[in-house]
Amino acid sequence: MEFGIALPTAADAWKTVKRAEELGFTHAWFYDTQMLCADCFVAMGAAAVHTSRIRLGTGVLIPSNRIAPVTANGFASLNQLAPGRIDFGVGTGFTGRRTMGLGAIKLSEMEEYIRVVMGLLDSQTVEFQVEGKRQKIAFLNPELDLINLRDPVGLHISAYGPRARALTAKLGAGWLNFVGEVASGVTAMQAMRKSWTDAGRSAGDLTAVAFALGCILEPGEKLDSDRAIAQAGPRAAVLLHRAADEALAGLPNTSPVPASVAEPVAAYVELAKTYEPADARYLENHRGHLMAVKPRERPFVTAELIRQTTFTGTEPDLLDRIAALRDAGYTQFTIQLVPGQEAAIEDWGRLKAKF
Repeated sequence: MEFGIALPTAADAWKTVKRAEELGFTHAWFYDTQMLCADCFVAMGAAAVHTSRIRLGTGVLIPSNRIAPVTANGFASLNQLAPGRIDFGVGTGFTGRRTMGLGAIKLSEMEEYIRVVMGLLDSQTVEFQVEGKRQKIAFLNPELDLINLRDPVGLHISAYGPRARALTAKLGAGWLNFVGEVASGVTAMQAMRKSWTDAGRSAGDLTAVAFALGCILEPGEKLDSDRAIAQAGPRAAVLLHRAADEALAGLPNTSPVPASVAEPVAAYVELAKTYEPADARYLENHRGHLMAVKPRERPFVTAELIRQTTFTGTEPDLLDRIAALRDAGYTQFTIQLVPGQEAAIEDWGRLKAKF
């Protein structure tokens, strides 16, 4: 099983990525959340010139953030700096769009976007819809070696529903999935495998990445210790943010609320209804999303919420949980590091070394 890191992108994230490479992590995934963190292509460019082995990917890029030819150019440029080490992770959009009060884009729009980006990276002339017209476009002078179209860029899709899983299988892409607890992660893996084989693909060819946040606890350390709140709490708070989005704006919540945490989640939703400005409560709701627990939401991030949504536990417990994901078919476990808690990579590096 491979191990990766995910980063709420910082312009100088290359420092953490370089350390990840030294520790033997195989992948670094950069978030494309423009209202919360730095630009992923800027950070990936810096990481590309400071590393030599680790793969660098968007985790995930949102098509509405930039037009397809610009994205293709960004990947081709990165591929010149880090030949054959670049991954195009893409999704219909959650954080990067919810921070602007928007829902996900249509799956058909993402498929068209992928077609254009991958076609350009494959040196094709493709048709591109722009300003109400379909225009033929292509990279015009790749022979000048300003960009790299020779080495392949990997395609990975964040897919949660059956239609998205079917598209992943149709395109033969890698699969990206956020996992909070083992049982649901295994169920999702089974569904993805079925979509994969239904598309006529060999089960052994499926690349499946489990993204998670968590904290490796010391013996006797509580699930809601200050350290666990800092490292794992931001993932637990996502359940609060999703529930508030549904209540405030009718945006779909694809994360069922376990009965054991229904009370604090409901209480947080009532708090979110008081956020200002009243016509943009999503701004405060998503402030710090996947990066920090806001002081006003801290009372709702309970030990049980952390247990239900994150990979937080003692080292033996986490070894067992990650092994269960591996045995279910996941090929990579990726841990997200939280701003200010980058030193946690040393803990996860020691755990990784035991696989």
